[in-house]
Amino acid sequence: MIAVWPSSLPRPERDSWQRQSQEARRKTQADMGPPRYRRRFSGVPKLVTLSVLLDRNQRAVFDNFFEDACAQGALRFWMPDPTTEGWSLLTSGGAPLLTSAGVPILMAGRWLCAWGDQLPVETVVGIEFRKSFSIVVLP
Repeated sequence: MIAVWPSSLPRPERDSWQRQSQEARRKTQADMGPPRYRRRFSGVPKLVTLSVLLDRNQRAVFDNFFEDACAQGALRFWMPDPTTEGWSLLTSGGAPLLTSAGVPILMAGRWLCAWGDQLPVETVVGIEFRKSFSIVVLP
């Protein structure tokens, strides 16, 4: 069974968000001219660095999720895609699309993730805790 990111945790902070594709090309250097590239593999993971700002209770939830549900970062987990999940669908003019009842239509998306090379690092910010870490979003 794959663990699921706790819904009580907040969205990642925008300031620390960084997403990058893993290198999926094989480079061949020609005798002359520019190098050539070809695909090394078709499923390319994304490397994401992020942080979340947590109160004391959320910190306990995060620590329990990482330590127990994910076995200190050894197990994979499902996480809502912070760039998609819960955001309103918009018209070309930027207005939210609504149902017939007038409720905004929300997008949904989730990622299958593995913990990245940077395991959670905790810093204190006033009375809150910032957890910074990296994840690998699997294809």
